[in-house]
Order: sequence, then C-alpha cells, then structure tokens
Amino acid sequence: MIKVLLVDDHEMVRIGVSAYLSVQEDIEVIGEAGDGKQGVDLALSLRPDIILMDLVMEGMNGIDATKMILEEWPEAKILIVTSFLDDEKVYPALEAGAAGYMLKTSKASDIADAVRSAFKGRKVLEPEVTDKMMRKFQYETKRPLHDDLTNREMEILNLMTEGKANKEIADELFITLKTVKTHVSNILSKLEVQDRTQAVIYAFKNGVIKK
Repeated sequence: MIKVLLVDDHEMVRIGVSAYLSVQEDIEVIGEAGDGKQGVDLALSLRPDIILMDLVMEGMNGIDATKMILEEWPEAKILIVTSFLDDEKVYPALEAGAAGYMLKTSKASDIADAVRSAFKGRKVLEPEVTDKMMRKFQYETKRPLHDDLTNREMEILNLMTEGKANKEIADELFITLKTVKTHVSNILSKLEVQDRTQAVIYAFKNGVIKK
C-alpha cells in the first residue's frame, strides 16, 4: 500500500484528490495539510511514501516546504501538483529535489499513475514540463560562452582586443592591476581558452568586439 500525504491550501482540491486516491486498491491517503508549514510537520512525523505538494499557498510555499522536508529527510518523494507552469515555478521546484511535476488539470487517473511511478523511483513530469525542460536544455547547449561574461569582463576583453596590456587596462578603468589579472583569468576560464591571444581570437570570431 502506497501511503500518501496531501499538501494543498484548497480544501476542495484535497477532498477531490483524496476521494479518488482512496478508492485505489494500492493507495492510502494518511494525512492532509492546508499549508506548507503543516505539510512539513506532517511529512516528517508521518513519513508517507509520497507527498503531493501544491506550490502556491499562504505562508510557506511548496518550494520552501519541499526544501525543508528534503533537508531533514532526503529520501522523501515529493510530487508537485499545481496549476502553474511558468519558469519561476517549474525550475525551482525541480531544483529543490521534487520527484515530479504534475498539473491540477491532469486526469485523476494520471495523478494516481504518477504516484505509483514516483513510488517506484521514477521521475514524473507533465508532458508540457518535459517540453519546457527540453527547450531550456537546447537553449543552454547553444548558448555562446561569452554570455557568461560580466559587463566588466566584456569591457576588459574589448580592451584586450585593442592590444592593451594589463597595466594599461588597469589605468584606463581606474582599477588595480591585481583586479585586472583576476578578470582576465575569469575571462579565459569562461571562454575555455588557454591564453589572451586565444581570447582575442574568440572575440573576433564571435563578434564580441564593440565597435
């Protein structure tokens, strides 16, 4: 029997999900919480197999509750069930350690299946979330290395392409020579090059130079 804890600040949602899950032969709802803080307390005391966690709740939100539960109980399996699909909810929830991400618009049977899958250790993602993650991955893999440079590093790289030495850069920007050396080292690391010459070549090849 898979023991489930529901954490959602909408009573009707808890009633509906609990009613459906309770008629499943292999699932038992052992507790319900109306906010994140209560969810944390019940999760750590009841130790359910699966926690169904809402994200937007008064007081402690679902992301913070997820983090707090996993800090105290790393083995916990938390399945997010929410109405939100925006980046500010999806990525932080998954980065916090959630075992999956489902939408409240999903069929009740899909949520039950998600509970079973999470119980078996599988990552459960709504198709829309999977698409979003794939797009993010594709963007990050295509993202140019110089996107990681700070404004100051870009400024110094531009001066490097003009053939200026560290001392000249320091004097022009009114910063210490040590600071320039640190920035240059960071530039080489972020551009994945071995020396200043390669950094300058990268800058010209990738159109980084400011005219």
